[in-house]
Amino acid sequence: MLARHHQAIAAIATAPGRGAVGIVRVSGRQLAPLVEALCGRILKPREASYLPFRAQDGSIIDQGLAIFFPAPHSFTGEDVLELQAHGGPVVLQLLLARCLEAAAQVEPATGQPRLAGLRVAEPGEFSQRAFLNDKIDLAQAEAIADLIDASTEAAARSASRSLSGVFSAEIHSLRDALIHLRMLVEATLDFPEEEIDFLRQADASGQLSRLQQILGMVLQRSRQGALLRDGLKVVIAGQPNVGKSSLLNALAGAELAIVTPIAGTTRDKVQQTIQIEGVPVHVIDTAGLRDSSDEVEKIGIAHAWDAIEAADAVLFLHDLTRMQMIDYAAADAVIAGTLAQKLSSKVPVIDVWNKLDANTLALPTDGLALSAKTGAGLDALRRQLLALAGWQSTAEGVYLARVRHVEALRRVDGHLMEAAAHLAVQAQSLDLLAEELRLAQNALSEITGEFTSDDLLGVIFSQFCIGK
Repeated sequence: MLARHHQAIAAIATAPGRGAVGIVRVSGRQLAPLVEALCGRILKPREASYLPFRAQDGSIIDQGLAIFFPAPHSFTGEDVLELQAHGGPVVLQLLLARCLEAAAQVEPATGQPRLAGLRVAEPGEFSQRAFLNDKIDLAQAEAIADLIDASTEAAARSASRSLSGVFSAEIHSLRDALIHLRMLVEATLDFPEEEIDFLRQADASGQLSRLQQILGMVLQRSRQGALLRDGLKVVIAGQPNVGKSSLLNALAGAELAIVTPIAGTTRDKVQQTIQIEGVPVHVIDTAGLRDSSDEVEKIGIAHAWDAIEAADAVLFLHDLTRMQMIDYAAADAVIAGTLAQKLSSKVPVIDVWNKLDANTLALPTDGLALSAKTGAGLDALRRQLLALAGWQSTAEGVYLARVRHVEALRRVDGHLMEAAAHLAVQAQSLDLLAEELRLAQNALSEITGEFTSDDLLGVIFSQFCIGK
């Protein structure tokens, strides 16, 4: 029996629902007999042919385009057949069933099925085949899913750069430099009597320093790319009636949340994703924080604290018109204390003073004053959110990256720092230097998939859509 990754696969490659065109895709080894059975004739490679798609009894299921991509000149590196029909779900299901049926039929000349083992593809399995057949590396495979899922134009452009191999090329360049440095150290270990002069003549210290500088630039662009992909989760928190829902509406430019003078109007989270300079910002409006006897409101307040603890940043909203009221100030102090207790130092809390348009008092010296009603101060808030996220307005060269890429690069950075320390006392710790460089190379190779566990591959490709 064929190994699972050697079995032919088929799937509907277009999104569920109705559309003008739908695609059924088949990938596997030696598809020519199946192509002839489905299309009624042999197809010219990479040339679209308009023809009827027939059921087993000869009746026409639909008419459309068929394109055959012989291996290795295809997306997956295997033979690939694409059937482009009308985009009705029933038609596409019939075509998929016909592919499976035709593959199972026995050839009279051989007494064997045309394509034994053809099955419906799992999520991401076409892209996984492309990775396993060296058509793309793992970072490029992930970029396919990121391009499909991109929520902003900047994210889509950056994902396209990653798919074209820009990110991978930088990783390969770093790896090649590491390999060269490892070669010097390993050679020195083989000839210990010349270790000091040999490494100095090769300027190993200078090579390592330049490698760390280049890594720093790649890491910075990767952080930017990860921010473009995942965005920033911002929670608006504060007492009832300070203008949380109004601020959400102002940032989103739409009436998403109900705004009334009645305290406790917002009972649960209301979320909207906005763009700031192409960066997706997920803004969450929450229930007003206070002691309440209302059971429904208490549940909403509990949800608010859950959202706050999962946030990347918290906007602690205050009411400028009530800041001199003793009870109000005391309640704000309690909330501030709870925020400090629940949040780590890595989660910034921005004090935002709302209702600037109605304020007649002196402005606080801390935080940021604005008016959700008039929009005054909103641009300053947007800039501050980007600054907190570490965004730099030079995203033209940014490629989309994932958190796992950033974490891998951070590990590389840590290993290189250790390597530099060992290099400074090379006579005593040459073996440790070699080991740190090896670990750094392994961490880099995890990004492109040259050194990756099967478990990680399963997690990554399972998140793709079926047919991709």
